[in-house]
Amino acid sequence: MSGNLAEALHLDGGSGFDLSAWVAWLKTQLIEDWRPGEWDGETLLFTGDFDSPRTNSWHCVVDTCSSVSRIRYGMCTGCRKTFKHSTLSEAEFKATYRPEVNRVYSHLDTCTVERDGKRCQREYSTTGLCRPHHTGWIKASRTRKNLFNGTREEWIRDIAVPYERFPRCLIVGCLLERITLDGGLCRIHTRRWRMHHESVDGSADFEKWLAHEPPYLSMRQFSLVPLSELVRLEVLYAIQQRDLRVANLDPATIRLALARLEGVPNLVTVAPEDVVPSDLRQRNIRTVIRDLAWMVGQGRDRFMGIEPTDKLVWDMKAVGYESPTRRAGKASNRARLVDFSVITQPWLREAVMEWARSTRPDTKRFRTHLAACTVASTVLGRLPGGGIDPSKVRFAEMTLVTDDMRQLTRADGVAPMGSKGRRDHQAALYTILDFGRSAGLLDTLHGTLARHSAHRIVVEESNEDEIGKAIPESVIRQLDAQLDRFGQDYCYRGYDENVIEAMFQTVYQVLRDTGRRPREVVSLKRGCLEFEGNDCFLVWNNYKGKRHGRRLPITKETAAVIQTWGGRRDGLVVPPGSVPYLFPAITDLGRFAHMDTNNLSRALRQWVDSFAEIHSEGTGRDGRPIPFDRSKIFPYAFRHSYAQRHADAGVPIDVLKELMDHKSADTTARYYKVSLKRKQEAVKTMRLQVVDRHGQPAPMASNKAYEMRSVAVPFGGCVEPSNVKAGGHACPIRFQCAGCGFYRPDPSYLAAIEDQIRDLKADKETALAMGTDEYVVRNLQDQINAFKKVAKNMHEQIDELPEEEREELMESVKVLRKSRAARGRMLPLTVINRESSA
Repeated sequence: MSGNLAEALHLDGGSGFDLSAWVAWLKTQLIEDWRPGEWDGETLLFTGDFDSPRTNSWHCVVDTCSSVSRIRYGMCTGCRKTFKHSTLSEAEFKATYRPEVNRVYSHLDTCTVERDGKRCQREYSTTGLCRPHHTGWIKASRTRKNLFNGTREEWIRDIAVPYERFPRCLIVGCLLERITLDGGLCRIHTRRWRMHHESVDGSADFEKWLAHEPPYLSMRQFSLVPLSELVRLEVLYAIQQRDLRVANLDPATIRLALARLEGVPNLVTVAPEDVVPSDLRQRNIRTVIRDLAWMVGQGRDRFMGIEPTDKLVWDMKAVGYESPTRRAGKASNRARLVDFSVITQPWLREAVMEWARSTRPDTKRFRTHLAACTVASTVLGRLPGGGIDPSKVRFAEMTLVTDDMRQLTRADGVAPMGSKGRRDHQAALYTILDFGRSAGLLDTLHGTLARHSAHRIVVEESNEDEIGKAIPESVIRQLDAQLDRFGQDYCYRGYDENVIEAMFQTVYQVLRDTGRRPREVVSLKRGCLEFEGNDCFLVWNNYKGKRHGRRLPITKETAAVIQTWGGRRDGLVVPPGSVPYLFPAITDLGRFAHMDTNNLSRALRQWVDSFAEIHSEGTGRDGRPIPFDRSKIFPYAFRHSYAQRHADAGVPIDVLKELMDHKSADTTARYYKVSLKRKQEAVKTMRLQVVDRHGQPAPMASNKAYEMRSVAVPFGGCVEPSNVKAGGHACPIRFQCAGCGFYRPDPSYLAAIEDQIRDLKADKETALAMGTDEYVVRNLQDQINAFKKVAKNMHEQIDELPEEEREELMESVKVLRKSRAARGRMLPLTVINRESSA
């Protein structure tokens, strides 16, 4: 109910604005039955409901405290100060601390004196008694006459007589009783009136003061009484409209903001800079005042029949387009205003504006289309006539626009935009032109201003020598060494510091060990682990590919980390919506019921920036480690690291495709790309380590000779001419390489050879169990012995190399194995040990 705000206000529109009509319009816009149980339209008082998820009013978590906490699952100010100086744990403090009785928050209680079933109706004052009874007990027990020798309880039971209730205070909404029967104010307002009366040298008007004096307000209350009658109406309208946009309402902040509006005649004709004082430092209060003034301004436009999309400059907050990263109506303050006047051609400007009005795109798509039209407008504006006449804009002009599209840069204005971004901008321009033609807005536009194959923007292949986004293993090891600091001093409202640290450290380890996308990790459910025998699986949802219920094999160590956090998670009090999730959100009012990826990114950035130094893998000319670029450490990068770690270890591309849950193998193949320079260096090193079937050195004469033979057979190179000519598919002895004189293995095949030895041993055992002839078993054993001899000789040669040469050789092994894995060669699937994978 709007209460007395619905009464007529007779105002003069001396400023040129019809205030009377404005007041009448505002009354029609007020929401009836707004916030029932919290807003009282008769007393103009808002009292936050402790149980409302949309109001920032919560009970103090201390069991016996009745005060209000400003944070969910937190302590009130008094309890927090006491706990800070106590030696108890938080759980012990919450259960055992007994705060002193606070009269302000207990003023609804009555005196405990009771006789014959009738209780004293006077207001509670102290020690369970009202003020008259407390005074009577003092006089009876502590004076020289010592009128009563019994205990306090006996005096209450046998002597004290219940009193009738005093009338309530004259202040609207005040629940306290008057000091005396013939007085009009409670003890608090009596003191306030006295102070006000003295401040104006006794000339104060009591009736005027009474009309604008609010009741005593607790932390969860605010009152519109101190405001002028018109501002009361405007503020109530603004708060209600703001309540429809903003997820929650904070009574304490609104109360402080309203104190700054006392004495303001109205908000509709007052400049915003006059509403928000320049000396106001409290950001939250400044934000609320600006929001209220902005809501009133938007209401004025609606009152005058102006829609947000009718203007040439759009306020994206008023337009209310959905955002991929923010709730509708909560647009960023940065670039919130969109000025269409930068598009100087009326036909193009009207087309893009009408497209936005009709399709209501999300903010990202809207800004892409606007940017594309701005580029086209700029190009056309440089031509004679400025492109004003749409019939004169043709194929040649579209060619010029495309040339500028090909030169687009990123937001910094320096780095070139990727080919995908440039193609998206070009497609956005075509979308606007097609929409304009179909809507009849561009009937005079020449037909050649359209798509054409000559205007295609080619997709550029990435530089094969470009460093990927994967975080090097050496850097990850440095992060692991200081994992216990992750989450320290990060604000995650409503949770203890040690819980916050444990939660973020678990998220990091799951990111690192599973390679899932950040959202896929933070949205894990509490029952996300499955066990089959000795195998552990992580159950997760692929939101990008719209494939839910995926199962990923993980190590027991990773499963143990998740189980440890799950045990702590079960004991937490979380928002109701977060109950099913492993990593709860701060509040139910956010976009997600689980942890937001933005919080993860900020916590990770705070942790990484706290490191004194992070070294990269290489060293500078002075021999010192080169600092690693910390901006390359972000949540999604751990997915790249997971994939790169497996690719470097030679995991076949089809296996890694399944682990990454990629739809196309082309996506997985990116991690197997080896630059031409690195490959040549690896071949140069490896060709000198080639041996024959007896393990004796047989180096290749050149890189070309090594390359010709490196694809011949699965367990090494081959120099048999017919087999080389057939690409390794015409072995005369059916790939029994260990007994062939043309066999040329090298250390890059060691893992494949050792896997072959294990397979041969398994085949031998199977043959023995089947009772096969002796020559079959002997053949298998001979192959085993031959391969063992080759592997043993290569291991000995590697061990004899100097440390630097050995490291260089092993790096070459990794490069060549990854190169072969990308071509689908037969390579082993080994258990990836992150610490020793290098």
